[in-house]
Amino acid sequence: TAWGLLPAVVTSNGSNNQETPRIYSLSQNYPNPFNPVTRINFSIAKGGLVKLTVYDAVGREAAVLINGELDAGLHNYDLDASQFTSGIYFYKLEAGEFSETKKMILLK
Repeated sequence: TAWGLLPAVVTSNGSNNQETPRIYSLSQNYPNPFNPVTRINFSIAKGGLVKLTVYDAVGREAAVLINGELDAGLHNYDLDASQFTSGIYFYKLEAGEFSETKKMILLK
């Protein structure tokens, strides 16, 4: 069962950065394990289409957190997983040629 597109809660300082990141990166969510809110930080080296997706433990899409254009810079997303069941989830960032996946644990 997919929850679909969740309301975006993206905080960023985008092009107002003192220095634009030169690399793409996806950080480990914090806190982890979490209940029910966790923050996902990531950096985008070049503005463009960005997709941040959450998958359940068997690889089914649980939610699309971001699917749109973002400016280069440091960004974060506060995920409220109160509608999710306890367990292991994976979150994947796709931006340009960059793709990275990390694991997070929801304990209720």
